[in-house]
Amino acid sequence: MTAADVDPTHEHLTWEGFGGATRELAHSIHDSGFCPDVVVAIARGGLLPAGAIAYALGVKTCGSLNVVFYADIAHATPEQLPEPEVLPPLLDTDSLRGKQVLLVDDVVDSGRTMQLAVDLLTHRGATVRSVTIYTKPTTTIHPDYAWRDTGKWIDFPWSTKAPVTESE
Repeated sequence: MTAADVDPTHEHLTWEGFGGATRELAHSIHDSGFCPDVVVAIARGGLLPAGAIAYALGVKTCGSLNVVFYADIAHATPEQLPEPEVLPPLLDTDSLRGKQVLLVDDVVDSGRTMQLAVDLLTHRGATVRSVTIYTKPTTTIHPDYAWRDTGKWIDFPWSTKAPVTESE
């Protein structure tokens, strides 16, 4: 990336930066004394951070909740749905009763997706702590652990390019 490619309205996370961010977050979680039994990703954005953090913490039990809140994320201004929606296949939330769950997403923007997931898991009897790479100032819920705050649009290394099914 050259200086000409830098957009001051965007936060650009590289793969190397992602590795450092997730390692720092794992240290913060470990240092806090929280020992998750299960790491649950909010898919899709939370899948890669959840895997990296689970490896760093030595947690082998992982799952995911498929939640959609934005349509057509590849466009500069994706359409936001009226409410976040949980999509199938569903996580076996009954198996989380009494477990320490680390809930992971890439960013908490409005906070509505994170709140939906936290409520779902706590109502099933799990103790939940949340972690995100980024936190936006517009959020109504703050994760227990976050790497960085930003008000900018975030370019994640896994979602900056259009799907290969679209013509290039």
